[in-house]
Amino acid sequence: MAATNNAFVCLTCAAMSLLSALPAVGDDAMPRLTIDWKDNYLTVRGKHLPGGEVKIWYIEAYCRPGSTDRDWGETTIGHRTEFISASDDGRKLKLRCTLTDGVVITHDITAGDDEVDFKLTATNPTQHASQAHWAQPCVRVDKFAGVKAERASETYLPKSFIFEDGRLTRMDDLSSWATKARYVPGQVWCPRHVDRNDVNPRPLSDIVPSNGLIGCFSADEKLILATAWEPYQELFQGVIVCLHSDFRIGGLAPGETKTIRGKLYLVPSNVDALMTRYRKDFPEHFERPVQPTK
Repeated sequence: MAATNNAFVCLTCAAMSLLSALPAVGDDAMPRLTIDWKDNYLTVRGKHLPGGEVKIWYIEAYCRPGSTDRDWGETTIGHRTEFISASDDGRKLKLRCTLTDGVVITHDITAGDDEVDFKLTATNPTQHASQAHWAQPCVRVDKFAGVKAERASETYLPKSFIFEDGRLTRMDDLSSWATKARYVPGQVWCPRHVDRNDVNPRPLSDIVPSNGLIGCFSADEKLILATAWEPYQELFQGVIVCLHSDFRIGGLAPGETKTIRGKLYLVPSNVDALMTRYRKDFPEHFERPVQPTK
């Protein structure tokens, strides 16, 4: 009997020891993201992230169509972004952008444990049509990818990817790379549903991306940062160590309202798991009818 009791005590102690080694809910070892916004930058923080944070220029610009070969100053529509509210736990944030043409866009942003969710409502309360066709959230990836934040750097291309011919392809391994445009360097990928005259005036690739996901691997290859929007206008590798999935507005008639949604994924380096989730979140990116590329 004593031997049985001793065995029970040993098993109980072992179980308690194992349980104590597991991270509890809310423990610092568990992935957890928080967000804040200041001076036009949305900062996503997490102790498990390289450098502890990811910064997003939010929003960099709102743009008119006809932008592919035009001075950038003639493309952008002036705007002001205002802080509206935030939750005490740093998980929810509301912003409002007011464009100089009168359009108002509210941004409801929510941090999860491994993603940031964006829900936008764009409204044109004026009596005239708006030419706001697309906009740029600029995701800075220097800390995440483990490279220096140097202008015109391409050191992060081996870490960065889009999907070519249905396969995740790192940017330094793509089948082609454009080098000529009004402004260089950089690289733009235009999907089939968007007019090629309406994208960023940087080198425009002849590769049509298989979907709207763009991202990069962390310096140690243990994490993936990826972003997508619906609707989306373009994918873009920028000149300040940034990646873009630029969201599409498509213009707004007087009194018209449109909704837009987006995700920033910060997940373990499992491409199949990421794609399963991405397909669920953005089924339109796999169901949209193919249209001729202009």
